[in-house]
Amino acid sequence: MNILGLSFFYHDSAACLVQDGKIIAAAQEERFSRKKHDESFPSHAISYCLKEAGVDVKDIDIIAFYDKPFLKFERLMETYLRYAPRGLSSFISSMPVWLKDKFWVESLIRKELEYKGKIIFTEHHQSHASSAFFPSPFQEAAFLTVDGVGEWATTTFGTGKGNKINMLSEIHFPNSLGLLYSAFTYYTGFKVNSGEYKVMGLAPYGEPKYVDLIYKYLIDVKEDGSFSMNMDYFNYHVGLTMTNNRFDSLFGGPPRKPESKLTQKEMDIARSLQHVTEDIMLKLANHVYKETGQKNLCLAGGVALNCVANGRILREGPFNDIWIQPAAGDAGCALGSALFAWYQYLGNTREASGKYDMQQGSYLGPSFSDKEIKYFLDMKDIPYRYKEKDDDLFEEAADLLASEHVVGWFQGRMEFGPRALGARSILGDARSSTIQSQMNLKIKFRESFRPFAPSVLAECISDYFDINSPSPYMLLTAYVKEEKRHKTTLLEEGLWGIDKLNVVRSVIPSVTHIDYSARLQSVDKAINPKYHRLIERFYKKTGCPVIVNTSFNVRGEPIVCTPEDAYRCFMRTHMDYLILGNFILNKKNQPEFKDINWKEIYELD
Repeated sequence: MNILGLSFFYHDSAACLVQDGKIIAAAQEERFSRKKHDESFPSHAISYCLKEAGVDVKDIDIIAFYDKPFLKFERLMETYLRYAPRGLSSFISSMPVWLKDKFWVESLIRKELEYKGKIIFTEHHQSHASSAFFPSPFQEAAFLTVDGVGEWATTTFGTGKGNKINMLSEIHFPNSLGLLYSAFTYYTGFKVNSGEYKVMGLAPYGEPKYVDLIYKYLIDVKEDGSFSMNMDYFNYHVGLTMTNNRFDSLFGGPPRKPESKLTQKEMDIARSLQHVTEDIMLKLANHVYKETGQKNLCLAGGVALNCVANGRILREGPFNDIWIQPAAGDAGCALGSALFAWYQYLGNTREASGKYDMQQGSYLGPSFSDKEIKYFLDMKDIPYRYKEKDDDLFEEAADLLASEHVVGWFQGRMEFGPRALGARSILGDARSSTIQSQMNLKIKFRESFRPFAPSVLAECISDYFDINSPSPYMLLTAYVKEEKRHKTTLLEEGLWGIDKLNVVRSVIPSVTHIDYSARLQSVDKAINPKYHRLIERFYKKTGCPVIVNTSFNVRGEPIVCTPEDAYRCFMRTHMDYLILGNFILNKKNQPEFKDINWKEIYELD
């Protein structure tokens, strides 16, 4: 049986193909369209999923859509009526797209795909919960989903047992932890639904000076983690911005203009917001544990991408273990809705392994053979060297990293979700004191304060970091172990904010944030043997089992999908080498770069 899960129309459109309960393929539309957070109908992602599964539209038994449009419209209308006449401009701007497209999801799917089969609609947080529990390694567990808003729900919790999820409680719009975070993302000058992780990365540079102000005026939080927001200070429920003049007055001025200089104020606001977010998430986790009695917790929803809060739940919370959906945002709802259809709608049995999840490392996107890569390189007369033996490839790649070269690494199937996990990654030497700033400014073209993540051999994770659990999806933070740190008290004396950035804090400075934290990826030999072998070879050469891993893209662009995407990114930046499969490209040997059209060579759809 073939089930196609879809999410689209808001942000991060995606498709997923589940065949007899196995996740065959999943991908975001942005990777093909090259439009970041693409919200359009995921025609390219669907084509890829069908091709990967070796099926046609006529072979699809069920299409599952990730939310219920009529319930969402009901929420919009009730909100407009509740706050009328405020919100008239927002109402006028949103209605045309609803009347033209968003109402008619079923008709659109049938028209675009010429599909005559069954279509089902799951609720938004039902999709999130399904994406959290069904692929998890647990046969039964509690789940907690926290995001901006679905139809009405913004936060839900419940239990998953075998092939069923059971919703126990939910918090409704406009009370939303995700939208609170987005409001501050907007106020600090970053892009909503895109820049939230920047705020999280900025937080350690600040002090929690505004925590009391947030609790006094913006949000009332109960001991069980439930909360209500004071909408007098927000505009997202009625307007086209997130905050209003009252919010500005409360924090001493208008929102920061995008791209303008960051000040200590933004850093302190980020730290305060992060403090409140972690506090609420911990309270919610404790309440979920008390209400469900479950030993394990599954997380999804956009707020579940807050790896700092996740790390605290793991360290300080009551659960034995937690599992977080790697595509925790709306893209993951395509997967969740498909799995809901297979397990809960159709009633198929589910047996969890207890050790490994069913997400296959989240390597669910397209792959390209060495034959395909060679064809592309030869067609465009691109100079390269080919390593016939993998051992020779790993040896040279490890040498390049150990000599502080920056390497683009393109191997196997593309990752599903916002994190690069060693398939579409840019790599560097974690021991270097200069690579962090070099990669931020010359390769990623992004803000200097942004930290990089370490990829560490799973068997060595506890040697370098204070954590005893795997972190395969880069969704947990842990602190660098005390014995791996440098004493920085004198070095940091008198330094504030961003000035602290260049202080060398540990033996792996490129991946050590200013509070000694790191957003970890543990690399398991059974899940990604090729990436594991590369880091293992680097370990043998240097005595360090940790490398820098950042996503293979530049600021404002999606992660690369094809060899052409990778080559274009390589040539537009100051990367030193590009390794495509077993082909090694040296930047110094490349001809003058001219953009090329991949569709001349490989027709994706």
